This record gives sequence, structure tokens and C-alpha cells, in this order.
Amino acid sequence: MYIVIVVLLALLTLAGFVGFGAARWFNIGIVLIQPSELAKIVMIIVMADYFSRHQHEIENPRVLLRSLLLMGVPLYLVFSQPDLSTSIVLGVIWVALVWAVGAKVKHLLALGSLVIALPLAAWPFLASYQKARVVTFLFPDPNASFGATYNVNQALISIGSGGWFGKGYGQGTQVQLRFLKVRHTDFIFSAMAEEFGFIGAFLLIGLFLFVIFRCLRASRIARDTFGGLIAFGVAILLLFQGAFNIGMNMNLFPVSGLPLPFFSYGGSSLLSILLGIGLVESVILRHKRIEL
Repeated sequence: MYIVIVVLLALLTLAGFVGFGAARWFNIGIVLIQPSELAKIVMIIVMADYFSRHQHEIENPRVLLRSLLLMGVPLYLVFSQPDLSTSIVLGVIWVALVWAVGAKVKHLLALGSLVIALPLAAWPFLASYQKARVVTFLFPDPNASFGATYNVNQALISIGSGGWFGKGYGQGTQVQLRFLKVRHTDFIFSAMAEEFGFIGAFLLIGLFLFVIFRCLRASRIARDTFGGLIAFGVAILLLFQGAFNIGMNMNLFPVSGLPLPFFSYGGSSLLSILLGIGLVESVILRHKRIEL
């Protein structure tokens, strides 16, 4: 699986479908396939397998460096598409699994410093639109009539106009009159908040956290380290993507292309998330501990 996903990511540079300034998809005539979404699940499996086999050697820096090399190859290929947000997700998965398998505190601090330093080192290599998103987030223009600032302002208006109970399904003016852009992907949370209100948004987040909690429970009672790390990796994937997407809608994070799991439009994203949930179900079905 690792070799296949690396080959697919590498082939994107030759035969990838270019959209929104990035070559992230294969156009097979009927649908667009995005290998980077599948790479998230594949790398959870690969890292879980690697760390479960080297669990007792995790204090050896060479083990961490080899795991970084394993993750670094697909991460670089995703970053070069360019797809900064997905490459960050892969980095977060790697750090989370290193922590879960029991790395030393000093190694975790070094990894934390690396995570902070890498975005700064990568700044010169970012695409112009990626730099613009960061600059817009740090120094927003309230009078902008287009671009990231406009989209975020419309998202905030959509969330606020929903009130407690929302305007009703299909009745949101920001959504239906197209003031809110990319409402089916990046800003679907704002669209949902306008039409279902605070109560609907609260229930959505509550259900989302319940799924994450169940993934963490599966990780806790897994019969082996491999299964436990898979379930933990899926939980981290859901938590990070969900929190970042919702935070982006509320102007807490820069605008990115990270989808809201289970909700945002995109077949590859939905398929990868459902594969992850299927893996967690497999782990929970095979645990030995019986809960009363």
C-alpha cells in the first residue's frame, strides 16, 4: 500500500488534473480521484505497523528518524502538489503516533520544535495563494470584496444569522443567494449553522466528538499495539481536520482546503474517512477484553 500510494502521488506531477492552482487529482473520465486523501489512511496503517514492531526501541533516535523518513516521502510529494494543509495533517498524524507509542519527553519536545520550525522553513517554497491566505489571516482587510477575507466574513455572517434554531433547510439567504462561497466544501459548517442554527451546530459537534471518543475507546481496549495505534491515528485525523475546518469557518485559523469529515463534498475524502472508520470497527470487533 505504501509503494502504491507513493507511486500515485509521484504520478500526479505527470498526469495530474490541475484545479485551483494545484495538481491533486486523477481524472478518469467519470470521477476525480485524490490520492492524498487515501494517503492519510495508508500512512496511519504504515506508521502503526512500524511503531508496533519497534515499540521497545522507541527511545532510539534512529527509530524515530526512520519513521520520519517513511512519512517524509509522501509528505513531500503532497506538499509539492502543492497541498500544504494535507501535508500538515500527515505531520500531525506522525507526531501523534510517536507520542502514543511512548517516546521520551525530550524527543517529543524536539519533535514539537521541528513542527514549529518546518512551516517557517517552508515559507519561501509556498505558492503565492498559500502565502496570501496566511497574510490575510494575520492582517485581514475588512473592506475586501473578494478573496479569503470576503469568504471568512460571509462565513461569520452565515453563522451569526442562523440564531438559535436556524432559518430552515434550504432557507439560508447567505447560502441560497450565493453570498457564501465554496459552501459545499470549505465552508459547509457555516452553511449548516445558518440553516440549523446554534442548536444544529452544537449537535453536529457533539456527534462528531462522540465518534472521536469511540475511536479512542477502541484504541484503549485494542488487543495489540498495531490495532490501538490505528484507532488512535483515525481519532487524531478526525479531531484535527474537524477542529481546523470549524475553526477556519469561525476565523480562528487560516483558510485551507481541509474538508469537514463526513460532511464536505468530495468522494475521495468521504471514502478515506469511511475506510478509517472501517479499520476502527475491525479493531473493536477483535478486542479480547469484555466490557460489562
